[in-house]
Amino acid sequence: MDVGFLGLGRMGRGMALNLVKAGHRVRVWNRSAQAAEALRAHGAEPVATPAEAFRGDAAVTMLADDAALHAVIVESGLLDQAERPKVHLGTSTISVALAEELAAIHGRAGVAYVSAPVFGRPDVAEAGKLNILAAGPDDAILAAQPLLDAMGAKTWRFGEAPARANTVKLAGNMMIVAAIEAMGEASALAEAHGVAAADLLDLLTNTIFAAPVYKNYGASIAAGRYEPPGFGLALGAKDVRLALAAGEAARVPMPLASVLRDGLLEALAHGDGEKDLAALATVSMRRAGRG
Repeated sequence: MDVGFLGLGRMGRGMALNLVKAGHRVRVWNRSAQAAEALRAHGAEPVATPAEAFRGDAAVTMLADDAALHAVIVESGLLDQAERPKVHLGTSTISVALAEELAAIHGRAGVAYVSAPVFGRPDVAEAGKLNILAAGPDDAILAAQPLLDAMGAKTWRFGEAPARANTVKLAGNMMIVAAIEAMGEASALAEAHGVAAADLLDLLTNTIFAAPVYKNYGASIAAGRYEPPGFGLALGAKDVRLALAAGEAARVPMPLASVLRDGLLEALAHGDGEKDLAALATVSMRRAGRG
């Protein structure tokens, strides 16, 4: 397929490379031109503008947040240009409100829009093992399935309303943050009574909490290893904020998410925004006088 890929950050780079490896023609664009140029040696075709990428059989966006995606796709007028993609796969973690807006404006422009946010860290993206949440028109998802298969281990379908996939993504990320908060509080409790956090987490993440999120983030907490970030704390704060906004819009109380937001804000206030999301655990330690 003839594919444009916009956004080559920690996640996007691996995803774009997997499309190249699968044999697709991939035009790549990034705000920092060096990131796109670096993929030329791997077979990708760097382009100078978003318009050059946003055409062909499909375009894939992996941009940082609502503001970046809105600026690149909507404010720039890409949907008004003569050449447009048949399908736009939006893989960014964005608000439910923006997903609904994008579905509407794509519909008016005659471009199929599929929300396809992903679960997985950069190493998982590089390995092509992401779990992809897809919602949008059935025929559009079917047409884009070769791309989804190249980037992910499995595509999980959530109906024809694109915003449903974004709701699932925000709900999942909120649960990831909750797991980290739970391990942080438990670790602070254990250490206050003479038990090393590493010993506690070694037990728990290999027995009753032997799930990837607990094991991966638990290992970081046990080692006090928060740099370099796999998934930045500031991005986690953004996602919890979006989950709360989605809850408020639907009149769904989310008291736990409110607690998580406050902890993340405290971490941001202490300068931890560029550290890994696991650094949220340091908030509990600091509150207990052990940080």
